[in-house]
Amino acid sequence: MALLERVSTLVRANLNDLIDKAEDPEKMIKQVILDMQNQLLQVKTQVAIAIADQHVLAKKEKEHEEKAAQSMRMAEMALDKKQDDLARASLERSVSYRQLAENFKQQVNDQKQQVENLKSALQKLEQKLAEAQAKKDVLIAQHRRARAAGKATDAQFATSDHSTSATFERMQEKVRHSEAVSQAKAEIFKDDVDDRLAALEKQDQIDKLLAEMKAKRG
Repeated sequence: MALLERVSTLVRANLNDLIDKAEDPEKMIKQVILDMQNQLLQVKTQVAIAIADQHVLAKKEKEHEEKAAQSMRMAEMALDKKQDDLARASLERSVSYRQLAENFKQQVNDQKQQVENLKSALQKLEQKLAEAQAKKDVLIAQHRRARAAGKATDAQFATSDHSTSATFERMQEKVRHSEAVSQAKAEIFKDDVDDRLAALEKQDQIDKLLAEMKAKRG
């Protein structure tokens, strides 16, 4: 039956695997427990119904056995009174009741097996539910610790020496770049001044030589 298949699926479920694969482990374990509780209620109801049906079938079996025995007694009474036709009819009734009683007996046996199956499923599901409830707090606590540890690791990495060193190195690089740019500008300016002074000195030298040449010729 579908109910036993659903129960079997829940019983076989590996809680650790379900939680490890779940995006939200807390929600998963709570949902699993809720499913188990719902199925447990349904199995208990089915067990009660199956037991009641078993009692009804057993009662029917007993009633037909009593009717078969009574018909047999009536056949014996008719036979004693030399009423063979009545004895035959009573025997036919007895045989029919006996067959019906056997049919009910078989149904009672089948129903007993069904009740045992349901009781076994109920017991296994109760054990699985107890396991899940026992693990729930532990698993949720483990998940929360893991999540907190992950956040702590992220925070530690963000403030770690490596991170700080990397930030400091980036700042130093920016400073060195700025210094290099300033130095380059200064060197460009210096080169321009030196060139102008050198040109001025050269012009002055030329002026002196020209004056000397004019003095000698004059």
